[in-house]
Amino acid sequence: MSGSTEIDPRMMARCRELAELAERAGNHAVGSLVAVGGEILAEAGEETPAGPVAFAHAELLAVQRAVRATGERHLPEATLYSTHEPCFMCSYAIRVARIGRVVLGTAVGEIGGVSSRYPILTAADVAAWGPPPAIDWQKPPSDPDGPRRLHR
Repeated sequence: MSGSTEIDPRMMARCRELAELAERAGNHAVGSLVAVGGEILAEAGEETPAGPVAFAHAELLAVQRAVRATGERHLPEATLYSTHEPCFMCSYAIRVARIGRVVLGTAVGEIGGVSSRYPILTAADVAAWGPPPAIDWQKPPSDPDGPRRLHR
């Protein structure tokens, strides 16, 4: 389940649209979706900090909605797409849902589930989580305003 697919650019473009909507609503510019093949199961834009829940991150919301939509606790055939690297909390949800592949845009550094010193998304030593998902980084399109730092 590793490697870029022909639908990745389309899915990442949708994530960027969701991120723009989130930003317009006063939230962090993060968008995420969960798909199987070309079918989107669930999607979400970040709902923090303007929303009432401090942990309403786009990835967490997309995973929750995908699990509800399918009625399945585990989604090994699914791919989660996100404009940003998931934080520890979102990475935990991805692992518990056993999502098989994760496609990421921008790294978030010290709280990232892949690039930090606590790589929850790639940890292979927690048996209860099953195997880690395949990770594919997608370079975001150039931003004329320069890169935006994500502060969650």
